[in-house]
Amino acid sequence: MKTQKHNQGELKSLTVKIEKDIAEATEKMAKKAGIPVDELVVVALKRYRSSHAELDDKLPKLD
Repeated sequence: MKTQKHNQGELKSLTVKIEKDIAEATEKMAKKAGIPVDELVVVALKRYRSSHAELDDKLPKLD
């Protein structure tokens, strides 16, 4: 994960409010992984998006 580049191209800031324990756990995980919090969040969101393609209109609709 450290060698992959996930946060490339044009960047845009996104401000979110999340539970304090989730924010603290994310910061702790990023520190242990040796990557910036931004990078960890991008990886997590990309994985979520790929697992839920139907939310991004990537799959054909079933009748």
